[in-house]
Order: sequence, then structure tokens, then C-alpha cells
Amino acid sequence: MRSTRFWVLIVAAVLAVSLLAAAVVRLASPGGSVAEITVDGQVVERIDLDRVTEGYTFTVEDEWGSNTIQVEPGRIRVLEADCPDQVCVRQGWISDEVTPIVCLPHRLVIQVSGGTDAGVDALS
Repeated sequence: MRSTRFWVLIVAAVLAVSLLAAAVVRLASPGGSVAEITVDGQVVERIDLDRVTEGYTFTVEDEWGSNTIQVEPGRIRVLEADCPDQVCVRQGWISDEVTPIVCLPHRLVIQVSGGTDAGVDALS
């Protein structure tokens, strides 16, 4: 009987610490969704997706090629790319932290952070 109580207390403590850590991360994150676009590890653009009121596109060009990025309120995607595999284009829109857009041939990464959807997800 003592062994069972011990394990129940251990599981409860681990659960409490996990919930506390998730709450701290949520409180520490910024209020809005920010898309950060990097090329070869260097930040080229930061876009507050919550402040976008009208959609627009722009092109990121470098020595590896070009990507046309489309931004709309609350979401972002790669509209066109001159890479051979087009994985970044086929990924579509992103609006949360779950999956970044990556174009390996162009060394481009688009990662969204913050926002109301941040926190524990199905992948966790």
C-alpha cells in the first residue's frame, strides 16, 4: 500500500511541475503571432501577423534563389519559389508554432511564434 501512495505522489508531482512550466511559458510569450523569416540563419524580416490588416506579397532573393512570400492577417506562406522540389510552396499557410516552413535549397525558414494558439499541441 505504501508503494502505491509513493507512485501516486510522484506522478502528481510530475504533473504539477509540467502544468506550472506550461503556464510560465504561456505567460512569458508575447501576445501576438510574429513570423520570423530567416535565410541561412540570418533574420531578414519579422512580421507581426496580428497587425496585418491587408494582404501583401514580397520576394526574398539571395545567391541560392528566390521565394515569393504572401502575408495575410494572421497567416503566412510561400507563394512561389524557384527551387526544384517546391516543398515550401506545397506546405501552404501557417499561423502557429506547430510547423515551420522550410525551403532547404534556398536556406529559408519561416517560423511563427507567440499568439493565442501557442502552448501544448498534438505533437507534444
